[in-house]
Amino acid sequence: MTISMGELIVMLVMGYLIGSCNFAIIYSKLFKKDDIRRHGSGNAGSTNVLRTYGKGPAAAVFLLDLLKGVIAVLIARFFYRHTDICACMAAFGAILGHNFPCYYDFKGGKGVATSFATLLVLDWRLALAAAGAFLIFVLITRYVSVGSAAGSIAAPTLAIVLRCVNGSVSLALCVYSVCVGLLCLLRHKENFKRLAKGTENKLGKKKK
Repeated sequence: MTISMGELIVMLVMGYLIGSCNFAIIYSKLFKKDDIRRHGSGNAGSTNVLRTYGKGPAAAVFLLDLLKGVIAVLIARFFYRHTDICACMAAFGAILGHNFPCYYDFKGGKGVATSFATLLVLDWRLALAAAGAFLIFVLITRYVSVGSAAGSIAAPTLAIVLRCVNGSVSLALCVYSVCVGLLCLLRHKENFKRLAKGTENKLGKKKK
């Protein structure tokens, strides 16, 4: 099946518009008459919601961030069942939207939950590798940023291995997982600086 550049752009834009619905910002504005980006790390994501507003709001934001990634991929899958490239473009668009939402001055989150959700639909093995690495490193270090970095490395590493060993991962998905991993690492650069200084907050500890 031949896919045109125009179709790829449409999928990217579709995913971006869905991803730009940042639920951390929506929750803070709708229920708290506030902006989550004014608190804690300034990040519009579920971890900052957890530290600022508590477990319930954080769980809701996390699940909705997952859902928008799933929806973007499923829409692309509906129209393009037999190729990964359109689904990957929609997925990448959703992550870009979460990170740089056009509805909220292009200042969003880091896309960890949305990235995981897209991998879950695209190839559950990659999602499992990312989740496993995330949980292991968070349990060991108590740093969400370290877990996110581990997951960002684990998923593309497995994708490359599977691509080379048995070809069970498409080239499009392999490239996608690498790009998403790199983007996630870049989005955590401030966290890495705080880790180096010893000022990064551990999970369960409120932001001062």
